[in-house]
Formats: sequence, structure tokens, C-alpha cells
Amino acid sequence: MRVGVRTPMWSKAVLAIWMIVVLFPLYWLVTAAFKQRPDIFPTPTYIPWIQFAPTLKAFHTILTDYRSQLVNAFVNSAIAATGSALLATVFGALAGYGLTRFRYRLGRLGNDDIAFFFISQRMLPPAAVVFPFLLMYKTLDLLDNAYALALAYTLFNLPLAVWVMREAFRNVPLEIEESALVDGCTRLGTFLRISLPLAAPGMMASLIICMVFAWNEFLFALVLTFRKAQTLPILIAGQASELGSYWWLMAVLAILAVAPVVLLGLVAQRWIVTGLASGGVKG
Repeated sequence: MRVGVRTPMWSKAVLAIWMIVVLFPLYWLVTAAFKQRPDIFPTPTYIPWIQFAPTLKAFHTILTDYRSQLVNAFVNSAIAATGSALLATVFGALAGYGLTRFRYRLGRLGNDDIAFFFISQRMLPPAAVVFPFLLMYKTLDLLDNAYALALAYTLFNLPLAVWVMREAFRNVPLEIEESALVDGCTRLGTFLRISLPLAAPGMMASLIICMVFAWNEFLFALVLTFRKAQTLPILIAGQASELGSYWWLMAVLAILAVAPVVLLGLVAQRWIVTGLASGGVKG
């Protein structure tokens, strides 16, 4: 007879408290989007239809008075996030494939050391390199350009893409590639026709992870862009002014900024889980 293991009450209590901690900011964000100034200042309200009457005035303001700024910021974020994710995933696939199929030596460094060097670049604080990027972009006349911002994001996302794709190609059986090579397929043909399709979950995971990181990035967008190439995080932060923080407008902008990423995650969650888990099982 199979005996089930009961979860301790203290464990359930901790999980419940943690769930409240995680979900309350999202609840506050959604409810704040349906409020106006009297519902937030001087005493905040939380329960709709009891403490305050929900209204769509904030959405109307954003979609009318802020429409041009919102569209501009959305397009810039889409260009920077999508462009950088695609480039990082392409170059990450090439590097990841090379690190799993060829042997490299840089002095005393081998493939594993090179792979660790790539991922170690994510440990570098962004503030340490933002001003050199500012000087370089100013010299090259690349400031306030969404495509130039995508190039910068590509460099920051590349270590993640290399790491994810390296693990994805490790899961591709070497025997399949060897069979293709024996049948006369070139190394490039084997990579394009055999390895890439089998590593598709890893590519999708890399693409989405890089896109989310770029979509939410704030520091480099703040320093390297102005009005023309302004992204959504900068537009949201700009609602805090000398007159006070327009929380209801910021909440609407945040919901509009988060919605595409959430929908993308829901649609592609199977690919994300499969791609990230592919490197966790070794034969």
C-alpha cells in the first residue's frame, strides 16, 4: 500500500506568505492602473468597488495624450530586444556548436575554460562599462539610435546565448552528425540540417531569455538614448517628475510593457522548459 507524504503545515504557511509577497506587487500594479490621484494620495486604497471605484481614465490618458510616446518607445524596445536576441542567438549557436564539436587551446585554457570566460562576462557590473560605451558611441555618432542600442544588447546577451546553446548542442547525439558526414554532407550542411533542428528548443529558450533581458534593460537605455530612441523602461521612469509620481499612469505603462513578454512566455513556455532542461540530463 502506497503511503503519501503529507506536507508540513509550516511549509504550507511559508509558501503562502511567499506567494503573497510575490503576487501583491502585481495586484497593486493592476489595481493602480484603474485608480486616480485621490485613490492613492494621501491614503492608498487597495480593494476595488469597496475602497475605490475603478476607472479607465488612466488608460484613456496613455492611449491618447501619450500615444505617440508610447508607440515610439514600444517600437524602439521591439527593435532593440528582437534584434539583439536574434543576433545573440545566431552567434551563440555558432560558438556553442564550436565549443562542443571542436577542441580549442588558448595557452592553458581549454573548451570549458573558454565557455566559463563567456558566462563570466555576465558577472561584470553594467555600471563598470556604461561610460566607456557612452564615449565610444558618442565618438561613432551612435547615440540615440535603437539599432545601435540593439548592438550593445547583443554583446551583453551573447554570453547567455553561448552558454544555453552549448548545453543544447551537447544533447545532440554525435553519431547522427557522423552518419551525415559519412553520407557526404559537409560540416556546414550537418550543422544547418541536422544539429540546428535538433537544438531548436535551446535556440528558442536562448531567443526568449535574451529578448526578455533586453526588453527590461534600463541603465544602458538611459545613458545611450534620449527622446528619439527612448525605450519603454525609460518612458515609465519618466513619469516621476517634480510634480510627483503619476503612479496610475506608470501602472498602465508597466502593464502594456509587461503584457507582450508575458504572452510570449505563455506561448513558448514549452520551448523554454525543454530548452533549459536539455542540458540538465546527461547520458
